[in-house]
Amino acid sequence: MVGSCAAALLAASAGTAHAVDNLPPKQPLVQDLRSGGKACATGKDTPYVSAPPRLSAVLYDPEEDNQPSEASPVSGAFEAWWTDAAGVEQRRTYTTITLTSGQTQYWTVPNDIPANTVVSWHVRANDGASTSAWSDEGDGSVCSFVYDDTSPEKATITSPEYPEPDEVFWVDGVGVYGHFTVDSPSDDVVSYTYGFLGGPYGTVPAERPGAAVTIPYLPLTSGPKSLTVHAIDRSGRSSAESRYDFNVKAGRAPVARWKLDDPAGSRSAAAESGTAARAGTGVTFGGPAPAGTATTATVSLDGSGHGFLTPDAPAADIRRTFAVSAWARPAETGRNMTVVSQDADGAPGFSLGLRRQDSGPAWSFAIGGARVSGGAPETGEWTHLLGLYDAETGKARLYVNGHEVGTAAEATPAEAAGAFQIGRARGAAGYRDRWHGDVGDVQVHDRVVVPDEVAELAYRKPKLLGHWSLENATDGVSPEQSGGAPLRLGTGASIYRGSDDSCIPDIDPDCTYVPPPLVGEGHLRLDGESGYAAADGPVVDTGDSFTLGVVVRLADSEPGHPMTVLSQAGEHTDAFKVRYEPSTHTWQLVMPVKDEAGAPEKVVSRIEGADGGEGQGHRLAVVYDDATDTIKLYLDGYTDAQATTTLPDGWPSNGGLQIGRAQVGDGWGEYLHGDVDEVQAYAGALRDDDILAVREEPKVLHPHAR
Repeated sequence: MVGSCAAALLAASAGTAHAVDNLPPKQPLVQDLRSGGKACATGKDTPYVSAPPRLSAVLYDPEEDNQPSEASPVSGAFEAWWTDAAGVEQRRTYTTITLTSGQTQYWTVPNDIPANTVVSWHVRANDGASTSAWSDEGDGSVCSFVYDDTSPEKATITSPEYPEPDEVFWVDGVGVYGHFTVDSPSDDVVSYTYGFLGGPYGTVPAERPGAAVTIPYLPLTSGPKSLTVHAIDRSGRSSAESRYDFNVKAGRAPVARWKLDDPAGSRSAAAESGTAARAGTGVTFGGPAPAGTATTATVSLDGSGHGFLTPDAPAADIRRTFAVSAWARPAETGRNMTVVSQDADGAPGFSLGLRRQDSGPAWSFAIGGARVSGGAPETGEWTHLLGLYDAETGKARLYVNGHEVGTAAEATPAEAAGAFQIGRARGAAGYRDRWHGDVGDVQVHDRVVVPDEVAELAYRKPKLLGHWSLENATDGVSPEQSGGAPLRLGTGASIYRGSDDSCIPDIDPDCTYVPPPLVGEGHLRLDGESGYAAADGPVVDTGDSFTLGVVVRLADSEPGHPMTVLSQAGEHTDAFKVRYEPSTHTWQLVMPVKDEAGAPEKVVSRIEGADGGEGQGHRLAVVYDDATDTIKLYLDGYTDAQATTTLPDGWPSNGGLQIGRAQVGDGWGEYLHGDVDEVQAYAGALRDDDILAVREEPKVLHPHAR
């Protein structure tokens, strides 16, 4: 009997194990408390707030005293206190609604709290049956805040480099850093937000409350500029806006420049600025210049001990900001070679040139223990190089053909008061790394040459090779506008002419509507079976930079096969083709990586439905930029990431330019069914804004005069 009673007692005890006595809520943790969104703190770390704050606390009640699946309800009791101006302690309390354990409870303190007074507070939890310890009991801590009801005063702004216009109206200039000192009279300002017209924008912390800050600024363009500033105090309050206006000149000219366009037979290079440079006997003047530039001649250096030029004086203080640039065309790439340098003791203070690496040759700029490398030098190919040391940031940078390459590196240049050198670099045992090849237009600036200026220095204006308006044909030949090589029309190709406007269909019922040509007075019409037009030989050098433009309208809304509008053949495959691929509804630029049947292809594309013979068609442009190893396809003036890719080495093709067909196997195919107009070809790579201009004036691409 006793055993059965014990068993019953155990069973009853096991069945009600969850029904224990109520457990008090947990003490709120300091890390779960906030004063107006700022962490709980006191003493010197007491946060300042710009309005009576909303206090918050995450409160917990143990789950062990609940029925299964039962929530743990809990409310919070907040209490705040301070000492008023009369020395009397004031207190305010607030009890929250009941919420589930683990939720955040809030109390927005009343508006009668005093400003600029330390207000302390704590909180405890209540589950309806018992309360927790206050949050500041035991290992806890009281929380405090100070309500700041006064915004800081406006900041003053000054700059020694860029005074306001009433002092100096135009100030030098692009590429020269300015330093703007910003200071508010308020002693509680901890940061300043700022914005220059056109950027940059940011926030600068003060070293200590009330301290002034200095904001560096590098003008990238000339013209009127402005700086606006707000002072921010420790409560987050903002001052009224301060504004500072100043005017920036265009970037100043180089401190040294040797155009190297002196007459053949010269023994020294005249200096447009700086000191003339004497030439060694291994220097030949009157060499070829990079096409599409303002450079008219260059010098050739033979790579020997006599192949150099030097002014026998330094051209730059390399401990300060400077930039050095030149056009260079190597005659070989298998060894280290220097384009320009400046002497230091037993070594160059800096060097700009070609460096042989395990991965192959690369362009290189070395200064002060840093080396930045990038780009791929090619024998016989012109490249524009610019090395920049920015003393403000301590970084060295390298630009190749107007684009930054490699990774900017920290440099600590030492004094290098020796002579500036063209074509060699100082070594411990004399000069080394002698340049073999051509050099042109060497410039040294005592400022930052900003990216737009770098691009302008490296820009090579494309040359128009041909423009076929396709408005007429005589004996199957359509002329080039400037008398260049014509296009010969094959069978299935004809010139379509629009109406002569002798009748108007809306007025004359006997007048038949004649659709207008794509552009101008006529266009090329192709039948999709055998129709094409072709030049007798290659129009663009596909081994170098080129640009092609065309207006095209497909006759079918659902073409049954790929249709090529432009191509130029090599010996075994097309060097490029521009086609419509109906399976993906895309226009494509296809460029094989080598002149081999079945060679891997680089393909870029833009999605667009077929025209179905209606509308004004599409303006396509393709650009191969050999300087940056990129290809782009533009549709109606625009490109995107999907229409751009790399092509490291273009290859020359000897076939004629084809309109309306491409090589397929051992013959021709991909015949285009539709209309073609305004075929244009350029040597050189047009820039994005040049291509975009086609939308406004479709008869011509626009290589801007620079």
